[in-house]
Amino acid sequence: MKIKHSTIGDKIRSDINKKVKKSKILLTLYYSAFVFLILLLTLIIVGFILFILIKYDIMPEIETTEKDFIKTISFIGIVSLFTGGAIGFGSNYYALNPLKKLTSQMNRLASGDFNTRLKFSKPISYLPAYKNLEESFNTMAEELENTEMLRSDFINNFSHEFKTPIVSIAGFARLLQRDSLSEEEKKQYARIIEKESLRLSFLATNILNLTKLENQNILTNSQVYNISEQIRTCMLFFEEKWRTKNLEIELAFDEFEVNANPEMMQHVFVNLLDNAIKFTPEYGRISISIEQNDSLQIQVTNTGSEISKENIKKIFNKFYQGDESHSGEGNGVGLAIVKKIVELHKGKIHAESKNFVTSFIIDLPI
Repeated sequence: MKIKHSTIGDKIRSDINKKVKKSKILLTLYYSAFVFLILLLTLIIVGFILFILIKYDIMPEIETTEKDFIKTISFIGIVSLFTGGAIGFGSNYYALNPLKKLTSQMNRLASGDFNTRLKFSKPISYLPAYKNLEESFNTMAEELENTEMLRSDFINNFSHEFKTPIVSIAGFARLLQRDSLSEEEKKQYARIIEKESLRLSFLATNILNLTKLENQNILTNSQVYNISEQIRTCMLFFEEKWRTKNLEIELAFDEFEVNANPEMMQHVFVNLLDNAIKFTPEYGRISISIEQNDSLQIQVTNTGSEISKENIKKIFNKFYQGDESHSGEGNGVGLAIVKKIVELHKGKIHAESKNFVTSFIIDLPI
């Protein structure tokens, strides 16, 4: 028994071909019928005029019998029929050529060739309808191309981020089975296994959070609360980290309230502060400021690190890491979560980096 497999692209292509074939037949019939009706209407009008002229002897110089009149009308009718058919089917190629081209490009798109673009010939491309069709098709193709690139990068990075801690856990678990290990070595390897397990758990949690946020379009559980106090509390979470690195912490803000989801906003500040501490060298400085004008602007700044212009456009992408080797801490999910949470609050976030100073600026509506 043979099982036939069909890809999504094959199904799309098959549907497109069926719809286009049906469209060709209908368009041909409509166009031919339209031309024929125009010519038939012309025939009726001409025949009616001749009938009036002869019946009422309006133009005496026209002398004809009833038999000649019928012959004339019949000849005009036959000519109209053949002319209408010839024009209809003859212009079929010209009328359907753009549709054939669209079909061809859509088939290429359905087969996975996202580089394909639609371009009609000049006489046709000047018409607004065809011009809009061109732009819509090319926009769709560009979006599919970008989506495919993101999907590929996502799978590659996702596989790498999960594989690294798993390999590490498996390796140190094998080492623990050796009888020659000292108690200190066993404890050290156990700590590494614990650390990598937590890293794996953190990555899985972040991915679940991001997936949940991406499917959420409405902000829930919002309330008015003191966001200044929340930032100070988040800063205390990392006290051991920034004290170990002897970092200078500057909190330059008064008391501000905001209408937001406290749990979500805590994720934002935890991720931003964790990144700031991580990338600030020893004896560096981290400053946080809040200003209120047309919006509430929160800025988290750290010294000692700089993001290139090329990378700063990508840092909010899922799984993006400036460290291409993925040797550093983090998994490239945190900033994607931050961006999504800020957008759910109808706010904006962007990064600025120059002269070894990096800032993340959040604008929240008042």
